[in-house]
Order: sequence, then structure tokens, then C-alpha cells
Amino acid sequence: MREGTATLIRREDYTAPAFWIRSVDLTFELDPVKTLVISRMQVERNADLPVQALRLHGDDIVLTRVLANGESVSFRHEDGMLVIDSLPEGPFLLEIRNTCSPEKNTALSGLYQSGGGLFTQCEAEGFRRITYFLDRPDVMAVYTVTLRASKAAYPVLLSNGNLVEQGDLGNGRHFAKWHDPFPKPSYLFALVAADLVAREQHIRTRSGKDHLLQVYVRRGDLEKTEHAMNSLIASIVWDEARFGLPLDLERFMIVAVGDFNMGAMENKGLNIFNTKFVLATPATATDVDYAGIESVVGHEYFHNWTGNRITCRDWFQLSLKEGLTVFRDQEFSMDMAGSASARAVKRIEDVRQLRQVQFPEDAGSMAHPVRPDSYVEINNFYTATVYEKGSEVVRMMQTLVGREGFARGITLYFERHDGQAVTCDDFAQAIADANPDTALARLLPQFKRWYSQAGTPRLSARGRFDAPTRTYTLSLEQTALPSPGQPEKAPFVIPVAMGLVGRDGAALPLQLEGEDAPVGNERVLVLDEARNFYTFVNIDVEPVPSLLRGFSAPVVLADHLADADLLTLLQHDPDAFNRWEAGQRLAMNRLLAAIGGEAPLALDTPFVDALRNVLRHPELDAAFKELTLTLPSETYLAEQLSVVDPQKIHTVREAMKLQLARELRDDWAWAFEQNQVAGGYSPDAASAGKRALANLSLSMLCLGSAADGDTVWPGRAFQRFKDAGNMTDRLGALTALTASHSELAEPALQRFHALFKDEALVIDKWFALQATTPEKDGRVFARAKQLLKHPDFSLRNPNRARSLISALCMSNPGAFHRTDAAGYVFWADRIIELDSINPQLAARMARVMDRWSALAEPYRSAAHVALQRVAAKPDLSSDVREIIGRALEQA
Repeated sequence: MREGTATLIRREDYTAPAFWIRSVDLTFELDPVKTLVISRMQVERNADLPVQALRLHGDDIVLTRVLANGESVSFRHEDGMLVIDSLPEGPFLLEIRNTCSPEKNTALSGLYQSGGGLFTQCEAEGFRRITYFLDRPDVMAVYTVTLRASKAAYPVLLSNGNLVEQGDLGNGRHFAKWHDPFPKPSYLFALVAADLVAREQHIRTRSGKDHLLQVYVRRGDLEKTEHAMNSLIASIVWDEARFGLPLDLERFMIVAVGDFNMGAMENKGLNIFNTKFVLATPATATDVDYAGIESVVGHEYFHNWTGNRITCRDWFQLSLKEGLTVFRDQEFSMDMAGSASARAVKRIEDVRQLRQVQFPEDAGSMAHPVRPDSYVEINNFYTATVYEKGSEVVRMMQTLVGREGFARGITLYFERHDGQAVTCDDFAQAIADANPDTALARLLPQFKRWYSQAGTPRLSARGRFDAPTRTYTLSLEQTALPSPGQPEKAPFVIPVAMGLVGRDGAALPLQLEGEDAPVGNERVLVLDEARNFYTFVNIDVEPVPSLLRGFSAPVVLADHLADADLLTLLQHDPDAFNRWEAGQRLAMNRLLAAIGGEAPLALDTPFVDALRNVLRHPELDAAFKELTLTLPSETYLAEQLSVVDPQKIHTVREAMKLQLARELRDDWAWAFEQNQVAGGYSPDAASAGKRALANLSLSMLCLGSAADGDTVWPGRAFQRFKDAGNMTDRLGALTALTASHSELAEPALQRFHALFKDEALVIDKWFALQATTPEKDGRVFARAKQLLKHPDFSLRNPNRARSLISALCMSNPGAFHRTDAAGYVFWADRIIELDSINPQLAARMARVMDRWSALAEPYRSAAHVALQRVAAKPDLSSDVREIIGRALEQA
């Protein structure tokens, strides 16, 4: 697709390719100005389709020659494609020569230059920017790749698979030849030519095979790769133990690059990573960074099977690999966390992210099913719906068939489809067929509505206790709001994990009417109708229902529980997720009442005491306490409202934070002292949890002190900032100073920059911290605008652009949504500017306006003007035009 066009691609229009490419021999004469690409492809017609022309994708490349079986052939260009009509009837060798210019490729898609090296990013449609090809995921070929380049400029030459040969060519040039024995689509192709060093590790897997693992980084960064290597080894061990999926290549390589549009890419055997998810030392990376590296390294490695060995038939099936692999990396991270409490914390963090990012997407202009029905630009559908909601769909399958049943389903999936390009339906069918006597198998056609229907279902629950008959009847009712193109929806299959809790905290036995005996004290109810009733017998006391335990389905639950019920769950629920959820609900009820003007914000004693009890509880995990004591975000609060006033939300939430800072002052001080971590740094879950709670406590203490004119805690925070032995504590102390707008924040920020001015990833944190500081009198927005002129800022580096622009516009509603519309002007200026440099990055940032039509005035009108201004750009890319166009449809 050419930039600026708006061709709608529909899933229902899918047809198999007219030709198959069975093998590809690529030769690159690498040069940043003009790289020569020679492609020799073994091609054959698809015998199942009528004879037709060969149509190859190509974008921003210069064609020099086309040969078929060594003979020149005539060709033409049509709709951005290379069309060849006259071709041999049988299999033939097609040779194409073309050039491309890596140094001009600011979009970072295809072959591009970064830091003096050459790198690729081919998903989703970047390979066509390298050479002409059938650039679609259902065309799978075996690749042999020869790289030739200056040995001084590019001493390391890498591609997919196994190294076959390497050597000198004379005249200061050298070569490397790579062969990948596994057929793969073009989006998984990769090459790297750069001056890099590697951490290496030889391992022997359970199967008894030896493998070489390598993590490549620029010189000077080698000491920051230990955690990434350990995470890779852990991923390999876990996948073979949990699912019986071994490493299948002689070597597995990770390469870190500073300019990258995404987090990482799973190219077969040669994963290319954003440096953010590889480089870490205690001095430069936080606990969150360490966890992120483990998760992303795991995610990309797990793609080796779920995405590479079995791939997508078409891009509408993207969640086939991404939703499944997100589920796998979440399970991996939970298993690595160890304790049940740490596993629960990971689950809470994942759900919190889902609600803050995916739920708004479901309610916004870009709402789409997990398996979309149409798109203009596929890059715009690398979304939280495809990834995170797709993961929840997979998790519901595991809930319905059990952990062992799910493993059986994965085994059957690979027995059926290894080496193929398939669909979401094929995956779901394999899980169901491996578990024939389950609700999933019985309800599979209906369950698959999770793939085809957009939006977040609403689940309403009401319970009635009848003391004379000792019964408790629970009614569950589901509804689904209209989505673009889907005004009406059929019922979903919703697994509801639940239990009943007595007022004293006792877990009550669960015996449904008609059953001979209780079936434990936790079970899964499967709601497959619009409404159903469940009657539990032999219930002696009025229970509190604990519903949707572990967040067993991605729905919005209205359980109509009173404060007393929520306080019971917060104190006693054996399910950690629902215990956390009860605390969030108690806070949210008070915040929403104040935002809506129903009641002034005054925190009642039972609520404050409940939070104090959590904070001081001797048995609760520190990480759980930190999550429970953190108020719902401004973004999540906005999602609860039909008309959104961002400034009112910000003001009320900040007021509640200050009240909690004051009401629990002694408790915060106690928690801060109790959660100091002695000894050397370790990113383990227990230590990270203590640091998180200590940093939250310090932030609340500084907030209270600043409001009361007390300088003791800001002084302690500044000293902690200076003395910290790790980045988590240092950044936590700095955040406490900036969030409380302490006078010590400015010298601390200056000192931080001076300490880490040569550490790009740390300077990203410096920008992001200033852009996400809670707004006060317009100072934060003004500072963000000024930071655009900072010599360390650049729009051309995705990490740096995100650290300031995305951080402000997407993560700081109180600073971004201004009554004078200056935030929207800032946004529009940046989108227009970025679109000419990197359309994919610009489109991601444009998504901040997905929910503009829900804004109250004057924000709504001002946002509309900003959207229209971006839409009026005459050469707007198709990436951004789709986002803006969908948003304007809400006008």
C-alpha cells in the first residue's frame, strides 16, 4: 500500500496466493546509501487457481533487472506492485535485482540505518521495502542469505538460521552466508550488519542437543546483557518443560538496537530488540525494567513456536500468534515469580494494564474484534485488543479445559499444523478437540464470538439469600454495547470463577441445587446465555459473593455490593485479585461520587482503617500492598464516566491522594522503614515488592509534607536520591520529589541528568518523569513544551519521542487536557511533524484521541478542531489517516 492511499482490506475477501515461493536465495551488497539486493526465488503456480499474472509487492525500492529461468521478462508497475504476465508454466527461477537506501529510511521499516549499523524490521509489511516479493504471511519459503559488506564498518554480519560459511572477499570486504532450514513468511526475515559485541552461552537442552545463545549489543554495553541472557535461558527451559517445545536451531541470537518502533521482533533465530528490553544494570534499570526484559525476551522466544513454526494465514489472524504468545509470556512470568502471592501480583498488574489500555480501545473509535474484519493499514492493528484481549481469550480456554487440558490442546495444535499458516479457528478447534468432554468443546461456535465481536461485555450479578431454605441464588446477566459495524451482539461464553465468603472470612462450601455434595469452595460458572440463575444449597449464613476471581473473563462486572461487602472481601477474600479489586472499588466509589458532585470528598473512617490494615498486615506481600494502596488511574476513572471532565478527575484524585497521605502519615513512615532492602541488588519479586512499597510510602510522605510546609521528608528523599545504590530507589526518590513539586526536585533533576547523560535509556526516564509529573498550575505542560528544545531530544528516535510526547499526551491527562486547548495544539503539531518521519510511530501517538467524543466541553470542541487540522494535511500517511478518520466518524 502506498502512503496516503486508503484501500480497505476485508477478511472475507481472502484468497490463496496465485503463486508459491518455495525457496529464496538472497545476496546483499550492503551500503548505507545504496544497497544492492539480488533475489533468486524458486516459484511455482498455485494449481488450485486459474492462471494469472504474478503480482509482487514493492515499496521505495529501485528495480534494475527481472529474469525468469535466466531470460529477461516484460513487466509493468500497477497499483504499487510489480506485475509479470508472461512466465513459464512449470516451476521456474525468478531473479530480481533492485536497490534500496537504508540511510533514508526514517520509517524504520525494511532495511534501515541506526547508530552506524544496518538492521531490519519486516513485520508486518517491511520486506517489500527490501525487495519485490509476495509479502504476505501465507507464503512460506526456505531462505539462504549471503551478506557482503565492509569489514571495518560492519564486522558482524547476521541473518536467520545457521551460519554456513564466512570469510574475506578482499578490498576490505567480507561475507557471511546463513541458511534457515525452516520455511517462514517474509515478515520473519532479518539481517544485521554492525559493529557489535556478544555475550555467549552454550547450553544443552533436555533433548540432549547443544545450542549457542548470543546477545549482541554495541561496544560498551556488554555488561548490561546478563539479565537478558538469563531470561533467554529461563525461557528455553520453561517452554520445553511446560509445553514440550524445544529450541530447534543450532544457535539463537538477540540483537539490541537503539532505533526501533516496537519492543522487539521474533525473526526466526535472530530476534531484534529495542535496547530498552535488553540492557540492564542495577545502576541504570529499575525493577520494572528487569521484569519487562524477562517478559519480552520470553515473549519473543516463545514466538519461535507460536508464530514462527505455525504462523498466520493472513494478518486478520494476528492474535493467533500474538494473543497466544502474550498468554504464554504472562504464564512464564508468573511461574518465574515463584510464590502464589507474587503470581497474583503479576496477574493484577496484567489486568490493570488491560483495563487502562484495552478497555478504552473497546469503547473508542478504533474498537475492533480480536480478529478484525477489515483494515486500511495493518500496522494500526497491533493493538491491545489483538494482544492483551487476545491473551484473555486464550486464558479463558485454559480456564474451561484446565491447565493439563490446555497443554494437550497445544500438543494437538502442533501435531496438526506445524509448518503451516493457519487461523484462529484452527487453534480453538485444536484446544476443543483435545478436550472433548468440556464446556469449550460443547460451546465452541459460541465461544468463538470472542474473536468476532468487538467491545467489552457487561456482566451484572445479584444475589439473594433465603435463610429459611438455606439457599443463595445468584443471577448473572450479560449485555454488550454496540460497536462500530456491530449494533447488536449475541451472548458470549463467560467463565465466572467464584466463591462465597462468610462475614467472618470463612470460605463456604459450594453445592448447586441438584448436586449430591459440595464441590469445593471455588468453582467456575459458565454463562452462555443472556441470563441465568444459580442456586446454592446448604448455605447457613448470608454470604458475600466473590465473583470473577483471578479476572476469569475480560468483562466489566457490576456486582452491586455494598461497602460492607467490599470491606469483607478486602479483609478476607482468599483470592488475591478480588481482594485487590475490593480495595480499588472502595476507592473508586468515593472518587466517582466526588467527581459527579454527589458528595464532597471526605474519606470515612472505615475506608481509611481498611487501607491502614492492609498497609500494616503482617502476612500480605509488599507488592500486593503497593498495588492496593495505589489509587485507580485517571484514565481508568474516565472509563467509568459517559462524559469526561479530565481536570475534575485530576483534581479529585489528587485531593484523595493528599488526604490519604495525611490520614496515614504514621503508617506510611512505618511502611517506609519496614521495607528497606539490605544487601546487594536483586530483582526478585520479594525485594522488588519491598522497594515498590517503600517508594510509594516515600512519595506519599513527601506529598503530605509539601502540603503542610514540612521539609523533613523531602530532605530525606533528596538524600536517598543521592545515596541510592540502584535505579529503582534513585528514581523512586526523584519521583517523590517531582510529584510533590518540592523545591528540591529541580536540583535533583539536574543532578540526575549529569550522572546519566551518556545513558540513553536513563535519559528517556528523565524526560518521561517530567512529562508524567502530576500537573500543578500548568507548570508540567509548560516544561514538556520546553523539553522539545532540549539538545538531548529527538523525534527521530522512537524511545525518545515516546518518553516525552506519548508520556505527556497518553499518560498525563491532567496536563494534556487543558481548557485553553494548548495540549491539543501540541499533539496536532507533533503528529503532523512525526508523520513525515515515521508514520507508524505517529499513528500510535494519534490514538490518544480515540475517545475524544466522550469529553466534556470545552475539551470536546477543541479536540475536534485538532483532529480536523491533522486530517487536513494533504500528504498524510495511510497509517495516520485511518486513525484520524475513524476518530472523526464520532463527530
